[in-house]
Amino acid sequence: MSFLNHRLSCFGRHRFRKAFTLVELMVVLVILALLTGVVTINIRGYLLRSKQQIAKIEIGKIIEALESFNAAFDRYPTNQESIAVLTQQSNEFPEGILTFLPTDPWGQAYDYRCPGTNDPYEIVCFGADRREGGSDGDRDITSMELKRARKASL
Repeated sequence: MSFLNHRLSCFGRHRFRKAFTLVELMVVLVILALLTGVVTINIRGYLLRSKQQIAKIEIGKIIEALESFNAAFDRYPTNQESIAVLTQQSNEFPEGILTFLPTDPWGQAYDYRCPGTNDPYEIVCFGADRREGGSDGDRDITSMELKRARKASL
């Protein structure tokens, strides 16, 4: 009988240790929250840089299309025509120069200006804030910036 009492008393002690305490759960939740915050901050930076890269690539494609338009028609599109004219069919380009009118990674249309600040035209992506100016992720990406970078790399 003493063996049975001993087994019951051992079982009773272990029975209370089957669950986590509230303090242990809170510590685990705090650690998970901190890890989630760190990962989110790092991923956000990568996503932002990726969107900026996509905008630069699309502006590069629009520049190529504008140069093709200029070679065919000996002029650049007016502000009224905008870059939408690059998608229209013509005798020179039966399917249009561009198959579709791209939007920037933040869902806005690229801004086309003719004449540009220092060039015959300028294409601008206003960045994450969708307003002119800004810094870091909100900074504007322009065709002038891309042309300068290409000249510097040559």
